[in-house]
Amino acid sequence: MHRRARRLALALLLLARTALADEHPLYREVTPSPDGSGIVYMGRETATVMGFAGASWLERPERRSEERPELLIAALDLKPGMQVADIGAGSGYYSWRIAERVAPSGGVLAVDVQPGMIAVLDREMKKRNATNVKAVLGTTTDPRLPPGTVDLALMVDVYHEFDHPREMLDGIARSLKPGGRIVFVEYRAEDFTVPISPHHKMTEAQVRREAAAAGLVWQRTVETLPWQHVVVFTKP
Repeated sequence: MHRRARRLALALLLLARTALADEHPLYREVTPSPDGSGIVYMGRETATVMGFAGASWLERPERRSEERPELLIAALDLKPGMQVADIGAGSGYYSWRIAERVAPSGGVLAVDVQPGMIAVLDREMKKRNATNVKAVLGTTTDPRLPPGTVDLALMVDVYHEFDHPREMLDGIARSLKPGGRIVFVEYRAEDFTVPISPHHKMTEAQVRREAAAAGLVWQRTVETLPWQHVVVFTKP
């Protein structure tokens, strides 16, 4: 009787694991690490999301020297008339900078999943009179961007926080026009001197591996920023 119960318990455990794998074939759950979400994708535990209460950190004065936003803007090769999606836009730190360069006929779709952050973004854009920035409330699985409308999708220090990275990349890719680009900007995990929590950094190799799994084609990597990679992909 004991052996039969043990076999039954084992069978039920295997069925449960199979059901979980069928439901979430791309992800597995672990005990969360410090700053980790407990969700593992392609060998990487995703990071916890910074709440909108921390929006002031996005506007810190030191960010100009730590990230050199003018170098990133130059690397994006922006032109008037372009439609740009700023994914995980936060307070709009990059949204209004991009909006200035794609004006007057171009615009920015500033996507965030937190209504509180969208409110912060709207306030910042009004302050800067960035009328060609439109806020978009996305979800953790869908950026809610119109298909085939985006020339460039930018993710600055945000991709590592996605708890459904494959679904988000699929949604972003659908939004691209033919020849459109997806740009990952991530703190360099290869560099131990970059003073950022490990779960909020990524190696270039990991970025390229996950992008390739989503069907994206690597175009180039820019290493002119002090602490971050700029890794550029296109959709075939």
